[in-house]
Amino acid sequence: MKMEFKDKVVVITGGAHGIGKCTVEEFEKRGAKVCIIDLNENPYYVGDISDKETLEKFAEKVIGDYGKVDYLINNAPPLFIGIDECSYEDFSKSLAIGVTAAFYLTKLFKPYFAKGASIVNISSSRDRQSYPQSESYTAAKGGIQALTHALAMSLAGIARVNSISPGWIDHTDEPWAGADSMQHPVRRVGRSIDIANTIMFLCSDNAGFITGENICVDGGMTKLMIYHDDHGWKYEPEEYEKEFIVPAITEQK
Repeated sequence: MKMEFKDKVVVITGGAHGIGKCTVEEFEKRGAKVCIIDLNENPYYVGDISDKETLEKFAEKVIGDYGKVDYLINNAPPLFIGIDECSYEDFSKSLAIGVTAAFYLTKLFKPYFAKGASIVNISSSRDRQSYPQSESYTAAKGGIQALTHALAMSLAGIARVNSISPGWIDHTDEPWAGADSMQHPVRRVGRSIDIANTIMFLCSDNAGFITGENICVDGGMTKLMIYHDDHGWKYEPEEYEKEFIVPAITEQK
């Protein structure tokens, strides 16, 4: 599939590290102009996307610099704090980063989306499965997937809107082996480029008939059925109760 993006304007939140950084590099290789916003140092805009004024100033800069947006990639990760430690303020900020910022940037850029525009929201396989103490992150990832199909309907004829749910993605090129890799049906841990390639596909004309969709890129893990004592995996309820249930009961008392 030929995916060239010469002179396309791409906005990427959380573009200074991990999946975002890899995506920036891949778009730039193909001739795109990339506008990053991230808390970390980057060549375009440093700022906190949980802040309304920051989003407005960032959007103003993008439009002032380029006058249009071809692709919006909402990638910045929300906070990961479980119910035992997560405060009201933490949870609200996590949703602001993971859901509200994606909504508000879409609203700000709506008059400026170019013909053939595409929005890609980064969710997570946690939008459909969880383990304890993951509420702030999981709620935000579930929210952005629901926001995706709502926006796809509201932006019909303006921009296609899709989401990606990554599974285990390693950003360090660590040579994972053994059970870490073999548990995946594809027999390896995911890499940032796996998600970047999916983002570019969804932005390209090759995906011109896809909108409102979610693609889970997880090496097949969410399709793998797991039972006690199957394929070498054992469930130890005593350890689970010791780690999660007993402390919770004790705190309530």
